[in-house]
Amino acid sequence: MADPVIGAASQVTLERALSLASDRIGLLVGFKKDVASMTRSLRLIKGVLADAEAKQNQDGAVQEWLKSLEEVAYDADNVLDELHYESLRHQVESRNRHKLKVCCFFSFSNINLALRWRMASKVRDIKLKLNGIYQDAQGLGLVSRAAPAVGDTRGRQTDSVVAPMVGRADDESEIVKILLSLSEKVVSALPIVGMGGLGKTTLAKSIYNNHQIDGHFDKKLWVCVSKKVPIEELFKLILVQLTEEKDEVEDRNVIVGKIRNHLGGERYFLVLDDVWDDDQALWDDFFTTLKGLNPTNGSWCLVTTRLGPVAHSVSRVLMMENELVYALGRLPDDLCWSILKEKVVGGGEVPYELEAIKERVIKRCDGLPLAASVIGGLLRLKRKEEWAEWQSILENRLLSLSAGGDHMVQILKLSFDNLPSPAVKKCFAYCSIFPEDAEMEGDVLIELWMAEGFLHAGLENKTMEEIGEYYLEILLQSSLFEEARKYGRTRWYKMHDMVHEVSKSIMSKSTKFINSETGSGDNSNQVRCLVIDSFGEGAKNLFDSRSNLLHTLFLSQGSLSDDMLMKLKNLHVLKLSGVQNQNLPISIGKLRHLRYINFEDSTSETLPISVCKLYNLQTLRLGSYFLKVLPKGMCDLISLRHLHYYTSDEEFQMPLNMGRLTCLQTLEFFNVGQEKGRQIGELGSLKNLKGQLEIRNLELVNDKEGAEEAKLSEKANLFRLELMWADDREGGDYNDEDVLDGLRPHPNLAELVIKNFMGDQFPRWLMDLPTTTTLSKLASLAFSHCNRCRELPPLQNFTSLKTLVIDECDGLTNLPGDMLHSCTSLQMLWVTYCDNLISFPLDLQQMPSLLKLELWGCPKLKTSMTPKGFGFLTSLRKLAIGPFSDDGDDHENSSIYNEFDWSGLISSSSSSSSALRELDLYGLSHMESLPPQIQYLTTMTSLTLYQFGGIKALPDWFGNFAALEKLDLYGCEELGRLPSEDAMRSLTKLKHLRFYHSPLLKERCTPESSGPDSQWSKVSHIQDLDIS
Repeated sequence: MADPVIGAASQVTLERALSLASDRIGLLVGFKKDVASMTRSLRLIKGVLADAEAKQNQDGAVQEWLKSLEEVAYDADNVLDELHYESLRHQVESRNRHKLKVCCFFSFSNINLALRWRMASKVRDIKLKLNGIYQDAQGLGLVSRAAPAVGDTRGRQTDSVVAPMVGRADDESEIVKILLSLSEKVVSALPIVGMGGLGKTTLAKSIYNNHQIDGHFDKKLWVCVSKKVPIEELFKLILVQLTEEKDEVEDRNVIVGKIRNHLGGERYFLVLDDVWDDDQALWDDFFTTLKGLNPTNGSWCLVTTRLGPVAHSVSRVLMMENELVYALGRLPDDLCWSILKEKVVGGGEVPYELEAIKERVIKRCDGLPLAASVIGGLLRLKRKEEWAEWQSILENRLLSLSAGGDHMVQILKLSFDNLPSPAVKKCFAYCSIFPEDAEMEGDVLIELWMAEGFLHAGLENKTMEEIGEYYLEILLQSSLFEEARKYGRTRWYKMHDMVHEVSKSIMSKSTKFINSETGSGDNSNQVRCLVIDSFGEGAKNLFDSRSNLLHTLFLSQGSLSDDMLMKLKNLHVLKLSGVQNQNLPISIGKLRHLRYINFEDSTSETLPISVCKLYNLQTLRLGSYFLKVLPKGMCDLISLRHLHYYTSDEEFQMPLNMGRLTCLQTLEFFNVGQEKGRQIGELGSLKNLKGQLEIRNLELVNDKEGAEEAKLSEKANLFRLELMWADDREGGDYNDEDVLDGLRPHPNLAELVIKNFMGDQFPRWLMDLPTTTTLSKLASLAFSHCNRCRELPPLQNFTSLKTLVIDECDGLTNLPGDMLHSCTSLQMLWVTYCDNLISFPLDLQQMPSLLKLELWGCPKLKTSMTPKGFGFLTSLRKLAIGPFSDDGDDHENSSIYNEFDWSGLISSSSSSSSALRELDLYGLSHMESLPPQIQYLTTMTSLTLYQFGGIKALPDWFGNFAALEKLDLYGCEELGRLPSEDAMRSLTKLKHLRFYHSPLLKERCTPESSGPDSQWSKVSHIQDLDIS
């Protein structure tokens, strides 16, 4: 059987080898002629590779040729990469000798004699092997040809014959309703989109055969596209459905004319099933022709596709309202069980043996009706007494699925076959190295793909990281990946179990997984990736015999000695975890090809200095908790792009001369130092920094000119910047204003945090916010511990601002009411611990998007001068307020809240369908009552009360909070009684109840408590109860 990924692997390796050959190493004295010859051979072989891939299924000799090619391509890549390493080494050593000019070539004299002859011999050997490979290709009759259109070899066909459908009645009803609606368009389109196995085709068949469709349309046509086809072929497929016979005519005008004659001005319903082409120009051409064929309004085209871009292209071309797309969801477990049960026993009784494994098989289906059908078919082929062995079936996943139903494998393989390039195929297949159901961080995937050399070819003027982002999007749109979660700008992905198994089957020859159950498996000479969870004898044998072939090693059990590491001479990726891998061996510096190290789980406090010899290293991921120091020679890591390391220690010393790492994109923090090589100017040459950066110890920067050396205004890819001075400075002569003036960021910045700034006022670039020349894209702004500032930047008309935080700014006394005028995008406002703030009469009407408002820890703030206009905040979800000051001395009751805008809050909460959900209320230690107005906030799901120290009992109107799910009280030391039992029982949704520092209540809320003071009967039914 042909290896589904060997062609892609060879293609990607050839591309990378060509990239290396065209790089600096092509100019090496003594190697130039041989490298040029090697390059010619690589290009010739690349030309015939498409022909070999097309013929490998029919010709065993071609399969063997591809295997030989893969081995030689890897060898060529390794040799060229060694030369590349020597080029990098020379650059570093030249720079360290204080040469101002970096040489673009080096002579034999720069390489020791033994290495010179070894490399020359390797280059000549690879050149001869490549020549032989090309000659063999000619002998096999392989010819140079363009790669086939994506998906040309797929054989899937569908028809309009209706199949039993479970669980899609609501979907069908909704879609039919859309199709029957009156349309003023000649042709309208509705794409149904979703991952493979969801039942899109089955749903489309049911709609196609719906009697309402029959009555509404004059003609119906079902066309299974199933691959990317030229537009002429698409029209031919439609004509075949109209004439019910194959037409050999090739002329488009003739084909279109015949379609026009058969439609005859009638309203039609066209289904295009399994569409893969997202070329908007094609769809524009296609639907323009359709509209010209038939002037009758009201025809519809239903499109099924696994690809989001296809759906949106189709909808966009016809200018459907809101780019109309129907996204099909997963089936619930009970309906998957119905499908599976029907497949196994029909309408018969469910045997005990099947019922016993119900939960496991339902989990395996994961909401996919096709999966349920495949698994049901598998079980039907087995005897009842074998059903109990389902666990072993799970172990054999894809093999068992293939035996139980090729259709499932074919559909999942379909997405892989239709990936647009060999590099994307390799990226997808490589993900099999992760465990099933693993959430894969997008940045980690890109760094791994980059280290393996998958991201070199393809898009012009794009960085490898940008190409990786593009590939992630392709895999997501192809439904091979699902987005598992998102936090900030970081996304995690996962693969459905069955998709994961397809990736494992594709990589079965080149990736080995070793644990206590699997053993070492065969010792294939194609193994490039090794995952070791259990380091037994079998693993050692495989490791010893194949270690020189490995590109990727994930090791979680067993230690990696210096001797073992020395054998990994071609390693690109190393991930070490587990308690035995707490120190990197010193020999790590010998791994010339190494590009990725993940040492995040280590408890080691240091790294070996030999790490700094890894001139090819692109990514270094380190544990943040234990590691105390980075090696002094870090500046020699000339290829380093991503340094993932963070410590909150402000005394941590940065490695010297970090500015030499000119490829660096990820640097999580920079501690400014006083000595040369650690000053802020080191950031100036790091032009490619992206993501987020925290700069600390800014008090060590002398002046504005010194700050400008960081060149923050030129770093267009930073989205978050945190500027921090020390918080325990002595004296009063500060230069913070000048320094901050010199730290003006690039206009692309989205998030800015300023901490411990001791200037009296902010620089002009902040006071002029927002303008197109300063920070017009800023979405989040935070001021923390800026105690000398008497005023903040005016933020009126700052339409991009979504979050504003003002924390511990004791110099503020009055914040103007129009400070946030027309900040229409503001979603979160946080003003806390401003001890001298007296007035903040904010007009909330100007912030219609506000979701969260926190205004607490400001003891001098008068209630009469708090924000007004809550009635306009129809989107407000959370409010945290108090305690406030009062003109009088009555702090024993809730009167200090009387002038708060309760009426507006109650009005918005009661009138809006999306009302207040969370309320945090801060009181004073002697307050004896709660503001009675909160009893009308009945939409709350969470209520937290702080420091109402004088309250002895909670009022019975707590029973009004029918939606309340969570109730927390802190510091209510006198509290001894809860609301009445009837009121507590009215809180039917209350699941979490916590009281802290309430000694009386703690005593009375136990099963042992008795008498009239016992409160146990009121809370015994609550599942999450914590009273202390």
